[in-house]
Amino acid sequence: MSNEATLHGHAGIDTSHDIGHGEHDVHHHKETFITKYVFSQDHKMICKQFLITGMIWAILGGAMSVLFRLQLGYPDSTFPWLEDILGKWAKGGKIEPEAYYALVTMHGTVLVFFVLTGGLSGTFANFLIPLQIGARDMASPFLNMLSYWFFWLASVVILCSLFLETGPASGGWTSYPPLSALGGASEGSKAGMDFWIIGMALFVVSSLLGGLNYITTILNMRTKGMSMTRLPLTIWALFFTAILGVLSFPVLLSGLILLLFDRHAGTSFYLSDIFIASTNTALPNEGGSAILFQHLFWFLGHPEVYIIILPAMGLVSEVMSVNARKPIFGYMAMIGSLFAIAILAFLVWAHHMFVTGLNPFLGSVFVLLTLLIAVPSAIKVFNWLTTLWKGNIRFTPAMLFAIGFVSLFISGGLTGIWLGNSTLDIHLHDTLFVVAHFHIVMGVSAFFGMFCGIYHWFPKMYGRYLNNTMAYIHFWVTLAGAYLIFWPMHYEGLAGMPRRYLDTSGWHSFNNFIGLNRFISTVAMIVFAVQIMFVFNFFYSIFKGRRVTTQNPWGANTLEWTTPIHAGHGNWPGEIPEVHRWAYDYAKDGREFIQQTEPISASESKH
Repeated sequence: MSNEATLHGHAGIDTSHDIGHGEHDVHHHKETFITKYVFSQDHKMICKQFLITGMIWAILGGAMSVLFRLQLGYPDSTFPWLEDILGKWAKGGKIEPEAYYALVTMHGTVLVFFVLTGGLSGTFANFLIPLQIGARDMASPFLNMLSYWFFWLASVVILCSLFLETGPASGGWTSYPPLSALGGASEGSKAGMDFWIIGMALFVVSSLLGGLNYITTILNMRTKGMSMTRLPLTIWALFFTAILGVLSFPVLLSGLILLLFDRHAGTSFYLSDIFIASTNTALPNEGGSAILFQHLFWFLGHPEVYIIILPAMGLVSEVMSVNARKPIFGYMAMIGSLFAIAILAFLVWAHHMFVTGLNPFLGSVFVLLTLLIAVPSAIKVFNWLTTLWKGNIRFTPAMLFAIGFVSLFISGGLTGIWLGNSTLDIHLHDTLFVVAHFHIVMGVSAFFGMFCGIYHWFPKMYGRYLNNTMAYIHFWVTLAGAYLIFWPMHYEGLAGMPRRYLDTSGWHSFNNFIGLNRFISTVAMIVFAVQIMFVFNFFYSIFKGRRVTTQNPWGANTLEWTTPIHAGHGNWPGEIPEVHRWAYDYAKDGREFIQQTEPISASESKH
């Protein structure tokens, strides 16, 4: 536990000039528009930068999915307006095969890394860590600012690749060699792949700067009385997420550097015995292994799944407890399950590689470890459901998205048991079954966690409320749409329908699914339209939403609700409050809630 002197001295903040007006900055220098809104070192503004950048990417990534769902639903139709948008990539109003694969590649890259990693962790780690642990700011506000701008640079590089003459990368979001390692393999293996590698390298730098900052802040800058066992579960989840990122992202970076060497320096890390049929020549590369890249990629790739889902779990735990008006059930078990998930996340990567010729005995070890990770996940689900049990539930938009998260996490997680079995995975690998499982348990679930967090903390971020009517429409259409889009894909996958194919109508065995594919595509477009409505609600409410008039509108216990409605840089105008209890004293001793800053009375019962 850090001491008050150390805490107040961090981040270059002079507390001798603290004043009693929440609207004012605790710094004594005058801020300009550039220093306040662009190159800001205030964690709350950096949070908003990550959030809005992530939202822009989410719309772009979602629009890409609409384009290729249009192709999958109507493979024999032409849409002249597509040529106006995509040019030569949609000649005659029909998406070209190369463009289709590029769309799938960029959709996966954007949603996994730039929205659900950068957008989710960057937003809520920046916003909640200092506020919930009782700190003026991050341990290093300057590195925090750099973290966002490296993220922004990565975004610019990836965005620019969409406008290259040869198009963006089209090797799948995993970018497996040899396709990604040979510039002449396809149009999408040329400059677009270099842009993809450089963009991802910048993204990794951003993640490492952020992760190191988050870990240091949580360990060293907690306010007086804030022991580790009094931290909200959101902070525990973000803490383990940062550790996962710091340990796994460098592995991806090394793999990408080796890929650049193979592409431009004549090395053979991933290439060996390649024959080019079009030129009737054999490449000189010997001794490399494309499987090496898969090992390096998935050593990051599987922890990456939990880098995405753990923050959502933390947000959901907090929102559920607040809106069920009950203490979170099994606080220590929840922390233990987060720790177990973080450990096991590093031990299961090869279940993505069961069809690569992996030794069957080694495969059985990874099957066991993969199925073991269901245990801590089940503990969390049980504790969420028990928290809801007999609670005085308030069905706010945030609470609905939290409950929706649990529903999706259960149903999507159960199909992971199938894929975790190496024998079944040989049949299901690279089919739409994998797409369905991955999107439900990780993609849509993580989005529900993000929406849950946005609806709950928006009043603290902007001092206004989101529109509830649009929020309820957003929830119900998105939840129903998620199941209608992805659940039928399980049956297509069981029938062997491959993923990443732009047209399966040539297979008679798949003709039964033509109507289903059209239905899925139609629902996808409706769900995308509702996300546009959410974006409108978000930006409209920033300026025109109903104003927040009370410091603690949800009746929550955590420290962020003790700051002024419009907190300045430094969060608290006077002394940082001292913590006396854990974060979940709800429905205790006849009181609805007791904030962490309230001292424990002599007559109070122990939790």
